Amino acid sequence: MKYDDYIGNVTRLAVELANTGTLDQQGELVAAFFSEHEITPPPGGDYGELPGLVRSALAQTVDGTAPDAVHQLLHDYPPDMHLSDHDGLGGWHVHFSRNGAPAERWAGQLIAAQLALVTAGDPAVTLGRCAASGCGNYFVDQSRNRTRRFCSNACASRTTVAAYRARTAKNS
Repeated sequence: MKYDDYIGNVTRLAVELANTGTLDQQGELVAAFFSEHEITPPPGGDYGELPGLVRSALAQTVDGTAPDAVHQLLHDYPPDMHLSDHDGLGGWHVHFSRNGAPAERWAGQLIAAQLALVTAGDPAVTLGRCAASGCGNYFVDQSRNRTRRFCSNACASRTTVAAYRARTAKNS
């Protein structure tokens, strides 16, 4: 896996955890990460206080305010930085948590390290908050021009339809 894909994928894990409060074990990305890193999902998908802290960290990063929640993540889930060649691709890469760690700790350490990199301006990943009225979900924008505004096609469509209806009602 390429480094920028890894940062983007881990940031997607952070976004999923913040938006839903858990990680979908049936999701392709989560299932692959957990299997590859020998992580057992927590009972009932409970990640304790981690989702709320990650949501705060994403908000501060998107809003450009002081990254207090990222500092808290780094304090509560200090990364265990080491090199790994587990994927058999013949090269070493950096890991921030040990394979087989408890799920909350593993996710917390990984997300803390990645959000620190993103907050410090890693150019591979841009975070955003959905512009759809009433949504507020976060997303990872790795589009070429970094202009994504919505978390999903559904939110983009709902916003477009609402704007169209508002224009046609005004002209009636």
